[in-house]
Amino acid sequence: MGPNADRGSQARSGTLAAVGPNATVETQGSPSPAGGHPFAGRSDVVLVVASDRLSAFDTILATEIPDKGRILTQLSLWWFEQLDVPNHLVATTVEDGVPAEVAGRAMVCKKLEMFPIECIARGYLTGSGLLEYRQRQTVCALPLPAGLQDGSRLEPAIFTPSAKAEVGTHDENITFETMAGTVGAEAARTLRRLTLGIYARAEEIARGRGIILADTKVEFGTDPATGEVTLGDEVLTPDSSRFWDAQLWKPGRAQPSFDKQYVRDWLVGPESGWDKNGGTPPPRLPADVVERTRGRYVEAYQRLTGATFS
Repeated sequence: MGPNADRGSQARSGTLAAVGPNATVETQGSPSPAGGHPFAGRSDVVLVVASDRLSAFDTILATEIPDKGRILTQLSLWWFEQLDVPNHLVATTVEDGVPAEVAGRAMVCKKLEMFPIECIARGYLTGSGLLEYRQRQTVCALPLPAGLQDGSRLEPAIFTPSAKAEVGTHDENITFETMAGTVGAEAARTLRRLTLGIYARAEEIARGRGIILADTKVEFGTDPATGEVTLGDEVLTPDSSRFWDAQLWKPGRAQPSFDKQYVRDWLVGPESGWDKNGGTPPPRLPADVVERTRGRYVEAYQRLTGATFS
């Protein structure tokens, strides 16, 4: 889960900083005070920018997916409106203070004190959870019933945190007890409650639109001004979640998904000629793979929001 290879979530230093899912993470100076920018010189906000870059197998690919950054940002903004959870949004338009050069793919956000935890809710068995289940019939040490398959529904959904890893390495699945030892018992319970609540709300909305939300990763931080636990980063996008077509769902196999799985499949297939364990960077993506991947992102946005992406 959380396949954002180049992740910053929230900048830890500087003033107005640019970070973004699957983007190069760079800290920029705040806009010039001479320009009259409303956030000039402020150190309590960050600029979260989603680029069109794509990661796979812990590597940022050389080929970009057109409009991906705008799709992820607009979908996150839509989801923030659907959720009754405090979030980090401060400004989302040029009129409110987003720099014009990144309009549509950026958000000015509160600078949170982020928890070093990826908060993951799983409503279906797949991915790394499936691998652990096949070995020990558990996911993050949580025992599960026998006889489950790839794509089986988990009722109720489970909370499976992971410890954030350095950029370019895998996050580590951990137990709830280990998480509590890191952030404290009360904070751990709060993060679990909020994560499962977000999943339940989003799963209901997605199901009503013919889409299964198999699992999702969210991140939280503390608002320094209020001490309130606050939802940060992107939320419920194809890069932080697994979305499946409900009509095609069939346990016992890999499910068709609205994300970059098409890219992963091509990279490890015979057409790419690439060995992911060979130590060489992935090849550039051909035009048809780029277009189909973009199409999956657009379809996810349009089916979930009911709006036309343009």
